[in-house]
Amino acid sequence: MKKKKVNLRDLDPNEHQGEHSHNDGHNHSSPEEASNFKTYLPAIFSFVMLITGIAVDYFDAFPFFRGWVRIIWYTVAYIPVGFPVIKEGWNSIRNGDFFTEFFLMSIATLGAFAIGEYPEGVAVMLFYAVGELFQNAAVNRAKGNIKALLDARPDEALVYRNGDFVSANPETVEIGERIQVRVGEKIPLDGILLSKKASLNTAAITGESKPDTIAKSEKVYAGSINLDGVIEVKTTKEFKNSSIARILDMVQNATARKSKTELFIRKFARIYTPIVVFLAIGLTFLPYFFVSDYVFRDWLYRALIFLVISCPCALVISIPLGYFGGLGAASRNGILFKGASFLDAMTKVNTVVMDKTGTVTKGVFKIKEVVNKSNFAEAEFMQYLMAMEEQSTHPIAKAILEYKADGADFEATEVSEVAGKGLKGTVNGKQVLVGNKALIVSNGIEVPSETDTIVESIVMVAIDGKFAGYVTIADELKEDAHQAIKQIREAGISKIIMLSGDKDSITQQVSEELDIDWAKGGLLPEDKLNEVEKLKTQPDTTVAFMGDGINDAPVLAASDVGIAMGGLGSDVAIETADVIIQTDQPSKIARAIKIGRSTRRIVWQNIGLAFGVKVIVLILGAGGLASMWEAVFADVGVALLAIFNAVRLQKKRWE
Repeated sequence: MKKKKVNLRDLDPNEHQGEHSHNDGHNHSSPEEASNFKTYLPAIFSFVMLITGIAVDYFDAFPFFRGWVRIIWYTVAYIPVGFPVIKEGWNSIRNGDFFTEFFLMSIATLGAFAIGEYPEGVAVMLFYAVGELFQNAAVNRAKGNIKALLDARPDEALVYRNGDFVSANPETVEIGERIQVRVGEKIPLDGILLSKKASLNTAAITGESKPDTIAKSEKVYAGSINLDGVIEVKTTKEFKNSSIARILDMVQNATARKSKTELFIRKFARIYTPIVVFLAIGLTFLPYFFVSDYVFRDWLYRALIFLVISCPCALVISIPLGYFGGLGAASRNGILFKGASFLDAMTKVNTVVMDKTGTVTKGVFKIKEVVNKSNFAEAEFMQYLMAMEEQSTHPIAKAILEYKADGADFEATEVSEVAGKGLKGTVNGKQVLVGNKALIVSNGIEVPSETDTIVESIVMVAIDGKFAGYVTIADELKEDAHQAIKQIREAGISKIIMLSGDKDSITQQVSEELDIDWAKGGLLPEDKLNEVEKLKTQPDTTVAFMGDGINDAPVLAASDVGIAMGGLGSDVAIETADVIIQTDQPSKIARAIKIGRSTRRIVWQNIGLAFGVKVIVLILGAGGLASMWEAVFADVGVALLAIFNAVRLQKKRWE
């Protein structure tokens, strides 16, 4: 699906607020308004007028407070809170949308005035307005994470041009330019650290508040805050492709992707609302044919109660708010869901399939063991090996060159590559072979049998025709790899599988170390895809796949939920995935599952609460046992309770 292009400079955190509104005629959405006393003034004015009127009615202290004086008093109380709703209902009708909650509220309250129930008519609109204020406050709070991301968006970059650092718009900075970041400033673009080290607050990117120490030549991300000393960075991405821009784009698009529950409730409300209008009409007139002492006013009053109770505000407001709270809570925990539908999908996952390299391992090769069988000291043995590996660009060569050997560096000459086997050359006048077993054996040199049982990648060395030793190279497990598997199981996942392109022996070793149910290595991208497709054909199986590389993109797209590593992961994997783990921590999968389940639980609690209370009060209202005050509670009161329930997501912690 083609993604909508987003102008990040124009991104409005309030754009998707007010899910139950149908046009621009009745917009309470701005947080600036919510914090302004003027926003609350209409409700305060109506409340004072209503309470005063009820008190005068009750004590009958002023004889003149009757007739037209009383009508005018309650009308004045009604207008500040009622007029915006009536206007919204009228605008909806003009747009062809007759049966909205605004229409129901307008008919019910105007009908209450028509039969002389003025306080009830004002109360319905007043409590509706109060509910709107609470809803806006809750939504603004839920959007705090997105606004924090907007605040993290850098406004300027100090770029080295014409011999000096000059201020420029980050969008104009090109790849490869050098930028300077002072203490307390945000890094404006993704890049490589040129300074010796840096201490950064990466909370906007990773969700982790603790400072992160970055060494020279390591990656840094836009939106991170420099905590200590002036640093310099070489840019590696344009601003539009930077991490912070990508996150903003994903979060904004996430609000537009509705869950099935949200879509169902919206469709339901459009069918449900006209039904209750016709039922209310029937409740008003049909008893005439069946009741001997029929009184039109009494049955009209019951019908008006019926209309107020049946208003779907609690559902239409609280369900999107619940999902939005879940999306915000996830982003605060370093997890980006690309839509509410994926929050739902995550709750159904029962099989987790993961890649190995870069997912549960760091994707960085390290020397695991040096076995020296020569007459040289280990440091000198390594000097021969390192001199040869300096001529190679292989990732394993880079790992070997990180070894710290004492003494003068050796120099290799006449180095040539033996295809698929390794290197041969001369170091300090000695003939040196560096490579796999096939290279050593093909030169008539005997290899110790102990090497046959080694699982890790192995680099063998022969010097002047004699086997000199070997080095084993392994990818390190991420610090939270064991914790991740444990927590995934605790989250109720029945099957954990590892599929890797690395050789099968290494994959099996890592799988066994992590206690993974089943593993398979030596797979091409299409092989991984085939394995996941097989899993999906099994009954009652919902598959989440977690990976980080370009080769994982096909299987990320094919799985029920695709999860990508956001830090180390390739852009293709991140674009394809449904969920992004910004911190590259596999342990966040279990947290993503828990957040999805908490969100779904709260949404269904709100649905049950709204329907349960409404059905009870509807029956009481139809039987004449409930007044307009009970109707107000069934409508606005339940909406408020549902909002407060949804707000719990913003305070909840998942460990």
